[in-house]
Amino acid sequence: MIRKLFNNIFSLFSTDIAMDLGTANTLVYITEKGIVLNEPSVVAVNVDDNTIEAVGIEAKKMYGRTHSRVNTVRPMKDGVIADFDITNRMIQYFIKKVLSQHRFFKPRMVVGVPTCITQVEKKAVIDASMMAGIREVHLVEEPMAAAIGVGIPVHRPEGNMVIDIGGGTSDVAVISLSAIAYGESVRVAGDEIDESIVRYMRLQHHLNIGVFEGERVKKEIGSAFPQPGSMTTEVRGLNVKTGVPMSITIGDDEIREALKEPLTNIVTVIMRALEKIPPELSSDIHSNGIYLTGGGALIRGLDKMIEEKTTLKVFIPEDPLLSIVKGAGAVLDDFQNMKKVCIS
Repeated sequence: MIRKLFNNIFSLFSTDIAMDLGTANTLVYITEKGIVLNEPSVVAVNVDDNTIEAVGIEAKKMYGRTHSRVNTVRPMKDGVIADFDITNRMIQYFIKKVLSQHRFFKPRMVVGVPTCITQVEKKAVIDASMMAGIREVHLVEEPMAAAIGVGIPVHRPEGNMVIDIGGGTSDVAVISLSAIAYGESVRVAGDEIDESIVRYMRLQHHLNIGVFEGERVKKEIGSAFPQPGSMTTEVRGLNVKTGVPMSITIGDDEIREALKEPLTNIVTVIMRALEKIPPELSSDIHSNGIYLTGGGALIRGLDKMIEEKTTLKVFIPEDPLLSIVKGAGAVLDDFQNMKKVCIS
């Protein structure tokens, strides 16, 4: 009772935050201000004295371009913490960037995490946040946060399916009564899609490219379904036969072939979820359709591909990249009523 009273007092004077701690990007929401930060989850570290050289956008610019004394790291892998120390320092950096240096009360934070996260992985997120100066940490599964972020009434006794394709994981969840009735997380998402383009370019064109070049190609001409007209882009890398830098022009049909395997794996998980849920939830999803969120939702024609395989209507929100942090922010803003969607 006393602890609850102190928490209520702290909440009046602290600036609480919501965070989408993603493999590719970290987004931060502040009460009454909205989304105040959206930067890559990348850190540049000086190997001589272990100091931080850069974080976020500046660190991403350095990725693959540093000398031997600076190492660029992506501390999040497959949606969870891969490097605890670097993640902790990255969270500290982002919190200091968005909050006043002279705050008197430590903030409370709501963090989005993948479905089926292990207890060890939960503890790593909580510990890293607490070490970064957070008073109280609450975790919400990313599909639940995404559902709230796109305006789904998650408290109702009806099924809604959300597919969140992030950087490290693709989460498929059926939500009803403020909980996930069925959830599955597969570690095939944005990073794996980028790497499939890297592999394709090496095997088919003997061109060695970086993952961020693969990401750029995916954004520019990547598609899951044939699009009207043709799209091309110049791909730059190293010719593995000659050892000389070169560039080639490639079309969307080839990139579509490169994306076929990871996208098929994601669709397989969706079909498995539809097979496993009870008939009543299936009926609801038939009426309500499927919501597609995360960066993967921006792949051209992916919604059509899912519609063709499932025969269900697929909806993409206006800005699918922001769905999780918007939902986590909504939980934060109405915490007393929404805290039941958080996981222990």
